Amino acid sequence: MTQRLHLVFGGELVDPSKTVFSDVDAIDIVGIFPNYAAAYDAWKDAAQRTVDNAHMRYFIAHLHRLRDEELEASSTEELDS
Repeated sequence: MTQRLHLVFGGELVDPSKTVFSDVDAIDIVGIFPNYAAAYDAWKDAAQRTVDNAHMRYFIAHLHRLRDEELEASSTEELDS
């Protein structure tokens, strides 16, 4: 069975037109969800709670795309940066 894990997270941005967080330590980790539909519902709930703050943004990260062990990593992906 294939898992399609998704991470929902967000926080206050330096500039609403960019995706740079003003305080990385204050990023809100909403959770990890087993499918996109559940992640979308969590994302929507978090975004609606913070709708009055134009600098707040929430995102859905597709974790399942990061853990495909069958694909060989490129040399840049293996750098510890």
